[in-house]
Amino acid sequence: MSAATAHRVLPILDIRRLDGEAAERSAFLDDLANVAHDVGFFYLVGHGIGPANDEILTLARRFFALSEAEKLAVEMVHSPQFRGYNRAGAERTRGRADWREQFDIGAERPALAAGPAAPAWARLQGPNQWPAALPELRPGLLRWQAATTQLLRRLLGAFALALGQNAAVFEPLLGDAPNQHVKLIRYPGQDQGGDGQGVGPHKDSSLLTLLLQDAQSGLQVETATGWIDAVPLADAFVVNIGEQLELAANGYLRATMHRAVNPPPGVDRVSAALFLGARLDTVIPVLDLPPALAALSPGPAEDPLNPLYPETGRNYLKGRLRSHPDVALRHHADLLDTARG
Repeated sequence: MSAATAHRVLPILDIRRLDGEAAERSAFLDDLANVAHDVGFFYLVGHGIGPANDEILTLARRFFALSEAEKLAVEMVHSPQFRGYNRAGAERTRGRADWREQFDIGAERPALAAGPAAPAWARLQGPNQWPAALPELRPGLLRWQAATTQLLRRLLGAFALALGQNAAVFEPLLGDAPNQHVKLIRYPGQDQGGDGQGVGPHKDSSLLTLLLQDAQSGLQVETATGWIDAVPLADAFVVNIGEQLELAANGYLRATMHRAVNPPPGVDRVSAALFLGARLDTVIPVLDLPPALAALSPGPAEDPLNPLYPETGRNYLKGRLRSHPDVALRHHADLLDTARG
């Protein structure tokens, strides 16, 4: 059992150690590999994105404070690409409603050509919806998306080195069109009559996920000794391994189950997340790991209720169809069998 698990807190890693002397850099890579193999979650500090983080949490609160009509004008059900606003209860995790409201965007790219010859996942690329009542949200959120994407790309390079690979081994999966999924999330306070599910237990389908929290706790991570709280830490992101990276590392790196619980009545919790994934047209390769790491690689976890496909677009589309049945029914009724695996 690691110190992180024994003490029931997430470890803290400082990315500035990557710029240190050779011994410090090597020690950081060892720590990164060990933490990601053990618990799959950690705090990341030393990232230098502080002012943008303050701005994005302020913008998130301003968005959620808009009137219901202003938010519903950009409701996700209007978007075939699964972009926009969801009120509490609209998204589902493993069939149960999540009690959180949220606003989703992706990269600003034109829609791909539709037609019978196009792969089904091509429907996922397209425009975002932006609220007319808060025009500053678009530039602020896109700035934060760009800054956090750059940070996670650097971290992926460190993971490549920690796995005994060339630092650029993951770059072909990203190219100039990585999957950049951003969520602004608000968890309302919930009384004892609710089940407390802000978002149910799940793993992320990304390569890496980065989460910015406000001061209110709510994120919980499953470990060998039970659920632990990922309490907010000043000027720190929470980073976790996604299923794509677990698959590439043949299970040496862990995509860990996690959940969010609602705050008590009269209190809310706001967060912002970037899910950085491979391009939609890629297939996740299984890396040839050094013997010492390969011996500790059990293969990716298997869940018969939620099969994991190496084809990125197919896997991401399956998740979107399952999580947002209203969007699926309105825009993708011909694909509903895909959501069943």
